[in-house]
Amino acid sequence: MNQRQGEHVIVTGTAQGIGKKVAELFAQARAHVWLLDCKLDKGKQVEEELREKGFNVTFQQLDVQRPEDIKAFFSRLAGENIVINTLVNNAGSSQFKRLNELEVTEWDAIMNTNVRSVMLMAKYCAPLMKAGGTIINIASTRALMSEPNSEAYAASKGAVIALTHALAASLSEKYIRVNAISPGWIETENYSQLREEDHHQHFSQRVGQASDVAKACLYLSSGDADFITGENVVIDGGMTRKMIYHH
Repeated sequence: MNQRQGEHVIVTGTAQGIGKKVAELFAQARAHVWLLDCKLDKGKQVEEELREKGFNVTFQQLDVQRPEDIKAFFSRLAGENIVINTLVNNAGSSQFKRLNELEVTEWDAIMNTNVRSVMLMAKYCAPLMKAGGTIINIASTRALMSEPNSEAYAASKGAVIALTHALAASLSEKYIRVNAISPGWIETENYSQLREEDHHQHFSQRVGQASDVAKACLYLSSGDADFITGENVVIDGGMTRKMIYHH
């Protein structure tokens, strides 16, 4: 599972957080990882960091809100006859705003970034995959439960889960598996500053880390998971299973 020598893996949103860790874990497994992000400086910095560790990575600036950028990237790969083994659709954005203040343009921006990009990445990537290829879409537990003022983000992540099983059905003829991962509270920056009560409110007795999601991506893209497709894997320390009563 952990040896991916000769494989090509695409990860979007790699400049920070979960995407950066996913890219690092696949690179550690000796895959050639394509780092995609709209942030040029941070993206190049991650590329440099991983190359200094001896990993085979290539950064490409790409804004998933721009369909023409996505199409051009895959045209480049096709021109180089590159076969993609795994695509991880991690790039996304969030905005929490009162419903009566939420603008249509803001709604559309979230949907285009979080949902339309997943469809387009899969559309253009699938022709470059062979049997056994895998697509992993990063959704969220906010697709399953909500706080106030999260309509756009919750709707987008719910759509990602629905899109995942639709893609799994459509791409099954090519033996390409498609799954989603819904992270809960994943702390990517200030883990040491978390309080005891932050950890203890989880059944797992700890807040999640980016590596928890990255390891699941590695597993779902492996041959060990070849009977898993169309699924949404919740990684949240049990929080969506927790009953809360106020006494």
